[in-house]
Amino acid sequence: MQSTMLFAATSRSFISRSAPLFGRDGIVPPLVRGRIRPMSSVAQSSDNNPAASAVAAFSSSTAYSAKREIHNDTPRMQEIAFPPAYYPEESGVASRKKMKEDDDSGAANASSEMLDRFRVTAEVTVSKIFPAGFGWQSSSILASNYMGCGPDTIGFALTTGLGDGVGVFAGHCLYNLVKRNVTRDLNIDMERESQTGILLASAAFCSGTAWQPLVNALQGAELSFFQVFAGTWIGCGTAFYLGLRGARTILSGPFKYIHGPTFENSITDKSLSAAIGGATGFFVGTDTAYLPAQNFLINVVGIHETTTALTGCAIAGTSTSLGFASAQSTLNVIYPSGKLWNDGK
Repeated sequence: MQSTMLFAATSRSFISRSAPLFGRDGIVPPLVRGRIRPMSSVAQSSDNNPAASAVAAFSSSTAYSAKREIHNDTPRMQEIAFPPAYYPEESGVASRKKMKEDDDSGAANASSEMLDRFRVTAEVTVSKIFPAGFGWQSSSILASNYMGCGPDTIGFALTTGLGDGVGVFAGHCLYNLVKRNVTRDLNIDMERESQTGILLASAAFCSGTAWQPLVNALQGAELSFFQVFAGTWIGCGTAFYLGLRGARTILSGPFKYIHGPTFENSITDKSLSAAIGGATGFFVGTDTAYLPAQNFLINVVGIHETTTALTGCAIAGTSTSLGFASAQSTLNVIYPSGKLWNDGK
């Protein structure tokens, strides 16, 4: 009996919710209405049955809640937190931007290093290369006019080599002393600079001593001016390198600021020796007596018989300065970073 009443109540609820499906505005079409038999007529009254009353109450509340409400309020958009999106394009742009910044930084560093190379080149030209040529020419006057040594004697070669070395040492120490006092740069240690001057002067003595005998031999072989020029460059550059390596071996013991020979400083010593060779090659141009028609430097650094002694010394210093600056400038451009003697100075 209870199942029959439950079925009747559920049927009423189903009919009430399904009314819009049978006709417009909830009205059942006449043809269909005649065929529908309300199931409540077969169900017993629920007045005396609590279970039936509960089912009826549930059905009525369900039917009420199923009604659709129509309003004109603007729908509100819900705030949805979307997960962060990954865009490969933006990542690529950022990567390219970082690469460009790195390239710009690398270019700035390379430019700064190049400027430092030329700055050191200029300082060395003024402080050591010009004094070296000036000292060699001065000592040649001393050897020939006051010591009676001819250009083909060992005394002349040793005297000029000594003058070359003294010019390097004196110029290096004097330049750094003046620079320290003018700029108030306390990082310039004169003890260290003095020992560096001794090292460079030792190598300059070797190349300065070799210059005149080497030029005599090349000119005696009746070579062209350019061949004498190139041979002197190579020969004196080699003499400077051997003197520099030997001085490192001997002087690194008693002098704490002179480093012994290593593979690393052999590379920098070679680059410096190549530039020194250029200085000695240009110095050949001061000789106006040998094949003057082939001497492409005669109008620039030629020392003629009528040239005064002091002027001749200045011209000699100018010739070595031009040769060193030309050779070293080329090395500054073509050498990789960290391989030149003037890197990091």
